[in-house]
Amino acid sequence: MPTLWTKGATAPAADRRQASRKSSYRPEIQGLRSLAVLMVVTYHVWFGRVSGGVDVFLLISAFLMTFQFVGRHERREPFALLKHWLHLFRRLLPAAVTVIVATLAVSYLVLPRTRWLDLIDQGWASLFYSENRLLQAQAVDYYANDHSLASPLQHFWSLSIQGQVFILWPLIFLAAAWAARRFRLSYRPLLAYVFFLVFLVSLAYSIYFTATNQVQAYFDTGARLWEFALGTLVALLLPGLRLSRAVRIVMGWVGVIAMLACGILLNVQAAFPGVAALWPTVAAAFVIVAGQTQSPAGVDRILSSKPLVRLGDISYGLYLWHWPVLVLALAWTGKEHAGWLSGTVIIVSALALAYLTTRFIEKPWREWKWPEARKRRAVLAIMLAVSVAAAPLALWRNQLDTERRVAQEQKVANNPGSRALDPAFAGTVPAGDVTLLPTATDLPQNWVSLDGPCTGDITPQDQAVKDTCFEQKPSGNPARRVLVLGDSHAQQWSGAVKPIAAQNNWLLYSMLKGACKVAPAGKAASDDCETYNASVQKEIERQQPDAIILLGTAAAPSSTAEELTPGFADLVGPWIDKGIDVVALRDNPRFTFNMAECVVTDGPDAQSCRPAVRDSLAPENPLATLKDSLPGLAILDLTDRICTAMECPGVVGNIFVYLDDNHLTAEYTESMADEFGRRFFEATGWK
Repeated sequence: MPTLWTKGATAPAADRRQASRKSSYRPEIQGLRSLAVLMVVTYHVWFGRVSGGVDVFLLISAFLMTFQFVGRHERREPFALLKHWLHLFRRLLPAAVTVIVATLAVSYLVLPRTRWLDLIDQGWASLFYSENRLLQAQAVDYYANDHSLASPLQHFWSLSIQGQVFILWPLIFLAAAWAARRFRLSYRPLLAYVFFLVFLVSLAYSIYFTATNQVQAYFDTGARLWEFALGTLVALLLPGLRLSRAVRIVMGWVGVIAMLACGILLNVQAAFPGVAALWPTVAAAFVIVAGQTQSPAGVDRILSSKPLVRLGDISYGLYLWHWPVLVLALAWTGKEHAGWLSGTVIIVSALALAYLTTRFIEKPWREWKWPEARKRRAVLAIMLAVSVAAAPLALWRNQLDTERRVAQEQKVANNPGSRALDPAFAGTVPAGDVTLLPTATDLPQNWVSLDGPCTGDITPQDQAVKDTCFEQKPSGNPARRVLVLGDSHAQQWSGAVKPIAAQNNWLLYSMLKGACKVAPAGKAASDDCETYNASVQKEIERQQPDAIILLGTAAAPSSTAEELTPGFADLVGPWIDKGIDVVALRDNPRFTFNMAECVVTDGPDAQSCRPAVRDSLAPENPLATLKDSLPGLAILDLTDRICTAMECPGVVGNIFVYLDDNHLTAEYTESMADEFGRRFFEATGWK
């Protein structure tokens, strides 16, 4: 975080002639920072909501940075960008590295192995200020109700955006300084025009992006630049404002009250960082403009109080610590939310850790003079800080990669998977110290994928469908063209089809959209899905694949209430009439609990991870009712290769059956390829 000691940051009523020369301390801004971090912490811990406090942090950081660089220009001091960046990140990294390393250590003890790989990726992203980009790629829901399942490093998204802006903003200041000299322009007005343009463009983009994809927009740097630009504009315009003390007293109180009320009155669930984020940022701007009123009635008197100022001194550490303490405490206790008592313990613990980190790590590192003497020394100091986190991250990842490699080498002998349920299986299932596949750390990513996007004449014409179309190319001209269609439950069966397609030189391709079952017109789950399905229908008409593989039933979690997909007969009937072989798959059993987590936590032999068939699977396949009405329909039911006669275990043949509560692992469906192929050829009559 930039320091609160700023050059030229004077109160509006002070003598502005000294603004560019005299250093002025703004304790009320330190108090404002304290309120912002308290909003973030309390809302996260006790209410599970977004408060707008992070947005205030972003605005304050830009406000202070602007004073710093404008002051340098007005004093005709060199910008020295490299020195500035080295100094800044040398100060920011030690506390961040401390939290990252401590979080990794505790996570190793508390979090299940299924979350380790993601944690390592987020550790690297947090260390190099790209966490927001990673979360965008993962499409993480920041508003998820169960914080115990969130990443303990997820909160680094805002620090990553700040780090990116700390690189960008000085470049803009430098470019504006060059333009002002080159074209004889006034520096402050030029900056005001530039950042006003940044404000307008970014705000418009933020509003649009939030409306179309709020989860992605939340972590997008471009959708947040306007908040920094607003802080910069406040800093640029503040010296020219002439407001009476009474007006500033009112502004200060209005700002603080509005800022504190934001998370209570606004439904931020699907609104930030669009136009709704103007509420907390404008409120904070009011407080900054109000400045030091020197009045007993001014809110600055409270904000400048010693408790709030001292809390502001550790606000960076408090923000760093509160989230991992919350997430790891919930994971350890098995709770989804913190209560008032446990939440208080979490907050007090975070405060203590923030104080210790500031006192014994951040402050000594900041006051260390040796790196300031030369740039080379500063670089070495930064590299030292980075290596403290990089070393355990690299070693941990190497350990997991080694474990995976060894397990894959022993796969044929140790991991028969579904083949162990074949009555004719003549091999053995090794017991004892055998690594289950996929390794627990790889489980969350063990989805089936094809080689790449669809090409040639199977490339969809509609862009929405094109984005979801992937293929496995054959060698030369394909013998058949086989399309896998539907949602994630159809996708998982591609693992069994891929080896068959490769052996028989088929062109295997898929059109898959999450949570969007294939359905006839008017039967889709949403308007978006309805549009998608209509486009898929047109592609099938155009492409005429030899076969379509899709799911025909939908199982209910931990229940025997399995049903046909709505409108299934109306959907596939026309395809069959046109000579397309339709292969309908029965859905796999689903559960109300995470089967993979159960196995990792309790062990594969635990009864909790082996629910009874009578409670998990319908006695009859609902697809059987279609035999008479759709005689050309090929029906595949492989539930006997998922469950035994008595139970549906989480591990079969030393392979995880499930990667969560309802999806089969790619490793397991691949182990069903031989049996899937035998039944496929029998049902379709293909040779």
